[in-house]
Amino acid sequence: MSEIREIATGLQFPEGPIALPDGSVLLVEIKRGTLTRVAPDGKQTIVAKTGGGPNGAAIGPDGKVYVCNNGGFEWHEAGAFLLPGNQPKDYAGGSIQRVDLESGAVETLYTKCGAHALRGPNDLVFDRSGGFWFTDHGKTRERDRDRGGLYYARCDGATLREMVYPLDAPNGVGLSPDGSRVYVAETHTGRVFFWDLSGPGEIRPHASPNRGHLLVGLPGLQLLDSLAVDAVGNVCVATLVNGGITIISPDGSTTRHVPMPDPLTTNLCFGGADLQTAFITLSGTGKLVAMRWPTPGLRLAF
Repeated sequence: MSEIREIATGLQFPEGPIALPDGSVLLVEIKRGTLTRVAPDGKQTIVAKTGGGPNGAAIGPDGKVYVCNNGGFEWHEAGAFLLPGNQPKDYAGGSIQRVDLESGAVETLYTKCGAHALRGPNDLVFDRSGGFWFTDHGKTRERDRDRGGLYYARCDGATLREMVYPLDAPNGVGLSPDGSRVYVAETHTGRVFFWDLSGPGEIRPHASPNRGHLLVGLPGLQLLDSLAVDAVGNVCVATLVNGGITIISPDGSTTRHVPMPDPLTTNLCFGGADLQTAFITLSGTGKLVAMRWPTPGLRLAF
């Protein structure tokens, strides 16, 4: 594995990286409440102020950026690390937002599914039909926490369906190269599940408690965050506590851990001309880093 190259520092809990064709990276700063562009030389430019807690981000079919906003956190410092905590006192709910990259205008698409409010939307991925899957991680309070779920939505602001509920703190979400599976990582259980799809936004139920299949459960104290899928179908999951990226084979039979110098390694995306540069968010220390990856990343729908 190649050496880690530091691109930017001083970020306020970066997440949701998107590699752009010009070599820059869009990402969110959860504590700062912004969508930020990081140039190849590390220069940072605020694109939009989302407020709350912007988390996952993805470019949609209209060229705009769709953001899972978790509603924010309480924040704590532990030595050199910034840590997210419980639901903050000014919490106003979770949402799905859409950001115009040219103007920086932010609009809210969804705040609830039917009668149920979104609590802490976390990560999202678009399929080739233009719809998107997203997870709601929920929020944690001093004595209790929410149950989460997996949702499917369209960009029209009027089509949102709850697909799997409940899940235990669902976080990263991704699609297999052929679009026939949707993967979800559960944070606290250290497990990755998948559901077979019969079409866009259509799950083929399996006879299990959550209607899905277990891909892998990691041993020991390893918490899971966001994920990306590579071109050969490996599921690459940002791993907390045991900070790094865990590469899981498509059949779940093998795993490989790529260590990072931050126990709060939260997300990655693939970029570069050959999609073989991994851009990784080291959130606890506020850094964006890059490294040469052993396999090309999966080219995203948009």
